Amino acid sequence: MFPAENLRDWRGEKVIDPDGAKIGELEAVYVDTATDEPAFVTVKVGFVGRHRLAFVPVDGATVSPQAVRVRYDKKLATDAPTIDTDGELTAAEEPAVYAHYNLPYATGASGERRLARR
Repeated sequence: MFPAENLRDWRGEKVIDPDGAKIGELEAVYVDTATDEPAFVTVKVGFVGRHRLAFVPVDGATVSPQAVRVRYDKKLATDAPTIDTDGELTAAEEPAVYAHYNLPYATGASGERRLARR
């Protein structure tokens, strides 16, 4: 997997699905607090004036010259839990993000959050 610092360099670039369909633009990287490795990106989806940030896992993602290709199709990604473009993911919303993609979710040993924006 590539370091979070490198993924941040792709902010504003296209995020595409396995078939090459554009999901949206990469907005931010969220890392797993236990490993400090990238876990999700937020992708700007929607229409002008109604943009939201959808969470998309980066496991298995690849980088091409002009886009980040994720393993999840556009429909699944655009139906994912979202936040406002100036919003923050709350601790209570984290489990729903993982559940949407059928990924296991567990807080840290002391109940700390699983995701942190970088």
